[in-house]
Amino acid sequence: MKYFKVWFTIFSAFYTLNTFAQGVLDGGDDQYKPRVGQEGKDVVWVPTTNELLAIMLKTAKVNSNDLVYDLGSGDGRIAIAAAKDFGARAVGIEFNPAMAELAQRNVNRSGVGDRVKIINGDIFVEDFSKASVVTMYLLPELNIALRPTILKMKPGTRVTSHAFNMGDWDADIEIDSPAKAYYWVVPAQVQGEWLISGMEPSRTILKLSQYFQKIGGSIQIGNDSQPLLNPKLDGSTLSFTYLDRDKSSHFVMLTVDNNEIKGIYKSRSYNDNKITGKRL
Repeated sequence: MKYFKVWFTIFSAFYTLNTFAQGVLDGGDDQYKPRVGQEGKDVVWVPTTNELLAIMLKTAKVNSNDLVYDLGSGDGRIAIAAAKDFGARAVGIEFNPAMAELAQRNVNRSGVGDRVKIINGDIFVEDFSKASVVTMYLLPELNIALRPTILKMKPGTRVTSHAFNMGDWDADIEIDSPAKAYYWVVPAQVQGEWLISGMEPSRTILKLSQYFQKIGGSIQIGNDSQPLLNPKLDGSTLSFTYLDRDKSSHFVMLTVDNNEIKGIYKSRSYNDNKITGKRL
């Protein structure tokens, strides 16, 4: 939740949070008073506004089933909001020990100590692989350095970043107001060839190319090959349409689980037919 230089315009609040008194969070407490712009390990501290963090958490569809990890948690406001306003469990990772202690005190004062934990640690050392949602406000080079770790997380993990993107991994959603933020869903690894059963009487091979969440490819039915139409990969959910040799349209939706896939396709009669597949 930090970056080196920041410019932002304050708008009227579109979202009202019940997290913790803004003045208390901004001013610290009698034990530690952080200063906006103070230097940290790799960044300086600038807090995300309540308006923007609410939009980020809403965009990520945070709910009571989620475990949110906030990387560079500062005074703990995002972790607190995730728990208090969205019902999630949350963990904040903060390198500055004094800031981490302040964040934990803020957590306790806000009444969510049973659902929020602040760790004094390094985001490149601590394990956040169990997160279902990751939030961050870091520098561009730190986002890029974290990207390989994030892409290895469980497909469907939601990620949101204040101010900075992930390089050539295009965001699924860009937030423009009250400040810039980005949102991604970690995609399953689907590139390659898949043998599909239950779709057509002839041997069926699904051939996929992939660039992060962007996919393309074709489906080979016997000796005939057709391009995939409107292919989409959303986490572990793969969907596309194809035309058979009679130019009839079929819709396919599959769930990817490592080297296996299963799902349905709608046949000419628009019945849902169960199909399975495995990576070749």
